[in-house]
Amino acid sequence: MNAIYALASAHLEYRGVQNLEKSLYFHNEAIQGLARVIQNQGKVDKNELLAAVMLLVYYEVLVQRRPTNIIYGHLKGAFAIMSLNQDAFTPVGLFLERAFGFYDVIAALSLGTPPLSTAPSAGGLLPVPPLDAPPASPLTNVDTLLGMATTLWPIMHRLSNLLSTKKELEDAQQTNQVSKVAVLRSEFETTSQAIEAALAQWKPCLPPNISMREDVLVQTGVEGEEIPEMARLQSILHNALAYRHSAFVYLYRTIYGYSPKHKLVQQHSHAALHHCVETTAARGPMSALLWPLFAAACEAISSEDRELAKKAFSEIERRQGMSNIQEAWGIIQEVWKRLDSLDDDAAMGSNIDLWRSVCAETGVTIVFG
Repeated sequence: MNAIYALASAHLEYRGVQNLEKSLYFHNEAIQGLARVIQNQGKVDKNELLAAVMLLVYYEVLVQRRPTNIIYGHLKGAFAIMSLNQDAFTPVGLFLERAFGFYDVIAALSLGTPPLSTAPSAGGLLPVPPLDAPPASPLTNVDTLLGMATTLWPIMHRLSNLLSTKKELEDAQQTNQVSKVAVLRSEFETTSQAIEAALAQWKPCLPPNISMREDVLVQTGVEGEEIPEMARLQSILHNALAYRHSAFVYLYRTIYGYSPKHKLVQQHSHAALHHCVETTAARGPMSALLWPLFAAACEAISSEDRELAKKAFSEIERRQGMSNIQEAWGIIQEVWKRLDSLDDDAAMGSNIDLWRSVCAETGVTIVFG
């Protein structure tokens, strides 16, 4: 409960509401309580333990008062618990594993480190629907956390591992390890090309009797019947499409090193920002929107795209109200200033992941969850 209190208090504090007991107090209590529980091995519900750790991960991601290695440490703890969890196939266990998988990938994309877990097999993730979804609701076919991006997540996992492979290849080249370079280059090129093809072919997981026409959901069941959840479903669809397009942006900019002005970078950046705005317009879930929004906004050059980014950031800040969103927006604005000061494509292309330089210079580290 202390982990929940810490999250709730942090949200109130960000909004200017002060309580006698601060979020940091509840956070420290949660850490101490977790340590006591771990000492009683075999006498604790592993799902409860994993839930507490994941709540602490969520707290650290949103508040980020400590170095990001704290988040990484919590994720390692969660991974260790999962390996002991015999209740993984219960709905609660599946949801917690899904939450770990999400933050494992997001942390890897944010920090440039490899994910802790192995990539799930294609088609190996089944939707874990909301517990309160009526049996006949289309939401029973939508994952509580990943929405309609369930089948996209194995691709995202492989993508999140590419930067560490690229760094390893560059290190081998600098130290003239010829045989290692050959192996790593083959692995890097094969994997990146496979990911690009998978992203191009990917389609969102749609509920039965619903189709998609030009990114808009259309009911294909009985005429005259209206689906009350359609607006929420449309928002969830836009969220999934935002992830797909931002994955392309990450691949082309961070992995391939294309200039921000490159046609493909701008095409997918604009599409991702459009879908982020549409996600917020339908008032659907926004808790997982920060990474695709940030990845696309970093490459926004036109005033139109920057206005889209500003609008989406404003909406998710209004909904969530946590410091990681405010800090991410501050980084974006500094990135834009630096992009505007670079005149040619060569200069732009040489500044891969400009936002990481901004973070390093300002002492800010963010996990975009």
